[in-house]
Amino acid sequence: MIELVIEGTRRDLGGFEVSRILPHVQQRMVGPFVFLDQMGPAEFAPGSDAINVRPHPHIGLSTLTYLFEGEIMHRDSLGYTQPIIPGEVNWMTAGSGIVHSERTDPLKKSQGGAMHGMQAWVALPTEKEEIAPSFTHLGEDAQPSDRSGGVFTRLVAGAAFGERAGTPVESPLYYLHYELPVGGTFTAPPGPGKAGGYSERAIYIAAGEVEVDHQRFHTGQMVVFAPHAEPVITAIQPSTVMSMGGEPLGKRHIWWNFVSSSKERIDQAKADWKAGRMILPPEDSLEFIPLPE
Repeated sequence: MIELVIEGTRRDLGGFEVSRILPHVQQRMVGPFVFLDQMGPAEFAPGSDAINVRPHPHIGLSTLTYLFEGEIMHRDSLGYTQPIIPGEVNWMTAGSGIVHSERTDPLKKSQGGAMHGMQAWVALPTEKEEIAPSFTHLGEDAQPSDRSGGVFTRLVAGAAFGERAGTPVESPLYYLHYELPVGGTFTAPPGPGKAGGYSERAIYIAAGEVEVDHQRFHTGQMVVFAPHAEPVITAIQPSTVMSMGGEPLGKRHIWWNFVSSSKERIDQAKADWKAGRMILPPEDSLEFIPLPE
């Protein structure tokens, strides 16, 4: 039933820790999900730097930012300035190229507070890697949700169990958020060959502990399922779990913030960023992250 268990790797991004789950040496992608970070959980003191990610570029992907706690201010080169709060979704498609920053609003910074959430990168199909960049902000009403048997479920992106979220996805995928009490259960969407099924599926335990196939898994672990498995996930502790999957798109190269099916395209993106040919966000244009050496 279980193909692989991935342990997230903690990384310090300058005073703020993330757990890096994908890409992994044994599992580069799950469906089109090519990158997955858990941000925090963290508690920022009043006046601390909090989230302070300077403008940086992307190509060939869509980013999905989803919070459990806290707030992040998004600014991009298309001119969008948008705070994201828990339960809402920032969906940014880089396509041929976009630049954005992610920061804590100065007022929120002065107050301090909690930060906890997920950031995913979704690779674009090869024929759509160069589409025009776009940005979509979605409120809770764009994400089907349910609360039954004490289990809260929200479809953050894609389609599952006959429902479809408002995210403008470019390939088949699903991304679900579960809040489980002790003893609460859910099932993954079906595997390939079944109605509404997906070829690749996994869960990530953002908090708590769950049992699958008589095995226990804890915070910071991703469980990748076999294609035709029918897993039932049961909470051993109150748990926050993200369930995700989709159809594979083929090999993708990742270098820094660039994703592409072509190494040459990544080389071009490097040159464009280094030469200043990518536009900075108009409301956050005084600094940027240099190209890594």
